[in-house]
Amino acid sequence: MKKFVYSLIICFTVFQITSCKSEAKKEAETTKEEIKTEKKAAFILQDANNSINWVAYKTTEKTPVKGQFNKVNITAGGEADTAKDAINNAEFSIPVSSIFTKDTSRDFKIQKFFFGVMDQTELLSGKLVLENDSIGYANLTMNSVTKKLPFKYTLNGKEFSLNATMKITDWEAQNALDSLNTACKDLHKGADGVSKTWNEVALNITSVFK
Repeated sequence: MKKFVYSLIICFTVFQITSCKSEAKKEAETTKEEIKTEKKAAFILQDANNSINWVAYKTTEKTPVKGQFNKVNITAGGEADTAKDAINNAEFSIPVSSIFTKDTSRDFKIQKFFFGVMDQTELLSGKLVLENDSIGYANLTMNSVTKKLPFKYTLNGKEFSLNATMKITDWEAQNALDSLNTACKDLHKGADGVSKTWNEVALNITSVFK
């Protein structure tokens, strides 16, 4: 009887050891699988150093007013094994609250009297499309209007840079321009005494991948 009990204990111990090894092996395989799954793309647009700079114009002499947006969110795409593929078809949104011109009073006026009178004013959004190695367009949504914004671009290694000029009225936002000009009437007067806010905004966007 003792021998029988002893044999049972040995069998049970061997079974437990084998079972533990089997579980450990499965666990190791799962961990390897998870590591494989978590492998990141070589180029991730959200993680790049993204700069969105713009130049607007005031006065008859076309005095430049420089600014930027300090935040951009990549909402779809933006990850690939090449920089070009990471940019192509990437979708983005830009909170207008992230506007920055080094003048808090101006920032407030742009948010309230320009973006604030548009429809759906919280975000600018769009999709980047690269047509060839030097030109593309953004399907840009502003004031609940989506229009193509053509741009020229360069891509040198990890650095992408695009330049575009947008006409605000293409997004049906003349009332926003008029509103801003009224709020900044005296500040937008030139030597001729005429207050003017231009319809044109120059854009320069750069992304430097890590």
